[in-house]
Amino acid sequence: MRRLPLRRLATLAALAALGAATLGTTAACGEDSDDGAVSGPVTLRLGYFPNITHAPAVVGVEKGIFKEKLGSDVELDTKTFNAGPAAIEAVFSGALDATYIGPNPTVNAFSKSKGEAVRVISGAASGGVALVVKPGITSVEQLRGKKIATPQLGNTQDVALRFWLKEKGLETTKEGGGDVKIVPQENAQTVETFGSGAIDGAWVPEPFVSRLVNAGGKVLVDERDLWPDKKFVITNLLVSTKFLKAHPDVVKKLVEGQVAANEFVNTKPDEAQQAISDHIGKITGKPLDLKLIKQAWPTLEFTNDPIPSSLKTGLDHAVAVGLTQPVDLNGLYDLKYLNEVLKTQGKAEVSQP
Repeated sequence: MRRLPLRRLATLAALAALGAATLGTTAACGEDSDDGAVSGPVTLRLGYFPNITHAPAVVGVEKGIFKEKLGSDVELDTKTFNAGPAAIEAVFSGALDATYIGPNPTVNAFSKSKGEAVRVISGAASGGVALVVKPGITSVEQLRGKKIATPQLGNTQDVALRFWLKEKGLETTKEGGGDVKIVPQENAQTVETFGSGAIDGAWVPEPFVSRLVNAGGKVLVDERDLWPDKKFVITNLLVSTKFLKAHPDVVKKLVEGQVAANEFVNTKPDEAQQAISDHIGKITGKPLDLKLIKQAWPTLEFTNDPIPSSLKTGLDHAVAVGLTQPVDLNGLYDLKYLNEVLKTQGKAEVSQP
């Protein structure tokens, strides 16, 4: 076999070394290491709703809290939604990595993917929901024959209303029949239909509770009164299982951002309220009335605990009123990173179901 000249061998060795270095550089640009950790820049696509019940998300984005916690190696790409199903579809399609979302869409996503696609990694908010009715209605029996709005058939508030009425002996149907006529419609439309007299009330989240009260309504049921310790999940933080497995360190940083955002919301309420008003203004072109935010604020509790028991109970209620089938929720919650962050900060950890 013919031997290569020493100069030729040296050249080949140099090229091999350069190739190895190039491969090493490529692997550092957002590729995953064997343990799933990120070794370079990565993009986190985060969804949330521009409303008060998503205050930790809104404040976290507006005040740069998420950006700070994620660091320079993670690019934050935010997307806003007006309904849970749209956000879940974005997760399923791969257009979204994580999102703040309500309990019912959370259950639906877990169920439809047979427990594979999503995990809840933190809580965000509790409360902020009520049944507002015309002033002349003072008891549940007076709701018989009345029209009551909810945001969407089968959504979290719709289930809550139907189950509450069932407990009181009043029947409802999916088609809007029964003892009480339930009329699913967008929350913004509900304010108009309530004012015009087309509906007699609505079971809705803030700030629409406050808007209906300001339009002449009164609170017949504060949903907090129906739950143990007045606590029930209205918003939690969900991540796609695929992103969690690929970028666990980024997910932990996101949780750090959530905890820091909640700390800001709870310790600096005036600044948080102004940030919400400003941020919604940037998205919609019209800032949310600061007086309305302050009016709604006391009905909400911003907590890192996702209150899993209330989500399970909400599912049981949906089954009881015939809007869904039983779902095994085992594996839905992954609170490891949340508890690591809370423990590091000397805060009480939350229970892993």
